Amino acid sequence: MKINTILAATLACTLTFTACDKKDDLISKAEQVDKKAGIAAPGIEETKAIAEEGFIYGLPLVMCYTANYEFWFDKTSGQYKCPTGQLFNERRVFTDKDTAVITPNSDTPYSFGFVDLRAEPYVISVPAVEKERYYSVMLCDLNTFNYGYIGSRATGSEAGDYLIAGPDWKDETPAGIKKVFHPTTQFSIILFRTQLFGADDMPNVTKIQDAYKVQPLSAFLKQTAPPAAPALDWPKANAELAKTNFFECLDFVLALAPAGPEEKDIRAKLARIGIGPGKTFNFKDLSLEHKAAVLLGMKAGEKKLEEKVAAMGKKINGWNVGAAFGNRDFYKGDWLLRAAAAKAGIFGNDAEEAMYPMTKWLPDGEVLDASKHNYTLTFAAGEFPPVNAFWSVTMYDGKSQLLINNPINRFLINSPMLPGMKKNDDGSLTIYIQKDNPGADKEANWLPAPNGPLYMVMRLYWPKTEAPSILPPGEGTWKPPGILKAQ
Repeated sequence: MKINTILAATLACTLTFTACDKKDDLISKAEQVDKKAGIAAPGIEETKAIAEEGFIYGLPLVMCYTANYEFWFDKTSGQYKCPTGQLFNERRVFTDKDTAVITPNSDTPYSFGFVDLRAEPYVISVPAVEKERYYSVMLCDLNTFNYGYIGSRATGSEAGDYLIAGPDWKDETPAGIKKVFHPTTQFSIILFRTQLFGADDMPNVTKIQDAYKVQPLSAFLKQTAPPAAPALDWPKANAELAKTNFFECLDFVLALAPAGPEEKDIRAKLARIGIGPGKTFNFKDLSLEHKAAVLLGMKAGEKKLEEKVAAMGKKINGWNVGAAFGNRDFYKGDWLLRAAAAKAGIFGNDAEEAMYPMTKWLPDGEVLDASKHNYTLTFAAGEFPPVNAFWSVTMYDGKSQLLINNPINRFLINSPMLPGMKKNDDGSLTIYIQKDNPGADKEANWLPAPNGPLYMVMRLYWPKTEAPSILPPGEGTWKPPGILKAQ
């Protein structure tokens, strides 16, 4: 998420101009009122520091909200799926046309929904799925905490009914419910991933998707529904609006995400500049100088975040290998790691469910750019990624982190494709990474790249824990091979 450069220039000029004005002219009406109440306005440097920390803390929440707004509330977004409280089944994998979420998975057709738990819990029902086919249901709240899993790894392949209930729900668990999950917010994203073995396998995936159910507890029990929760006025949001209205969007989301013990300090700081419940000032009424300080703080936060993404995990043969997604206990208040995870690919899995080696570099640190070079990635014989389910290598545009349009509509290479690919004489497999078709003899192994910087992500679904393994993250015995310039 980039800072609006025009706004940056405008506010930078404003800062230079107002610094020459009289001190009294820099105090907004809101600040004057609060001074009469005995509340001191935060200083410029403090405002900048709060904005920097607040940007890092709030980025995942804002990204989560903008994606959900486009999926469930804005029918004109081009990414709209269905109303809240329902389950939407994608009868396809994601392509370059899907832009609401960066670094989307193109491995598994998604089924997903967004539920409001204020009035009552919801029940997720899954059918029996053949053991050979991987599937998972990731439960993620508005804090982007992955608070639970259902599926091949977590609960097995048998059919079952599972309850998700708001943080304060303490009623007796209904009969037949296998497990109860509690998010940290009253709203939850439910994200199903169902393995696709190939294009002709889609009808089989569709049958499984049709057997997934998400319904209110009252419907599951065939009882009268409780009164509906009060309606909310969801403010319009998308990635572009979030660039200029970042803190306004965060202000709304914080009201939906009660603070945990580790969040009280940052929430109190944000309130000092007019963000969130218990705010001291009205953010919109801050002086121009204070607003410029906020912008400078956001830019500093963005820089720190980009540095964290580049250094996230352990660098192995040019790939960043580490764990970046999890629940509240996983992050333990490390907001920079949570923001870096969102920026690298929001709504990613816990390490036990999937590992995500990611790269923009050669092993020597040179940035990958397919407008300048062709590249290769070779897996030695018998050294494919060690997984219980399957693995893939996906290509993204290095700037937008979105899937790229290409002449063969191929966005990844994964293990189910191996029978149709050509191996080298020694049994190794070489993937050709370039913008132009390498020719008929190599096309089966071609991973089309953008005409410029590129970004690649491996996905190891249900990684093995016994050696060779990529686990523990960054310290495992299996290491991703480095990308090389083509000879």
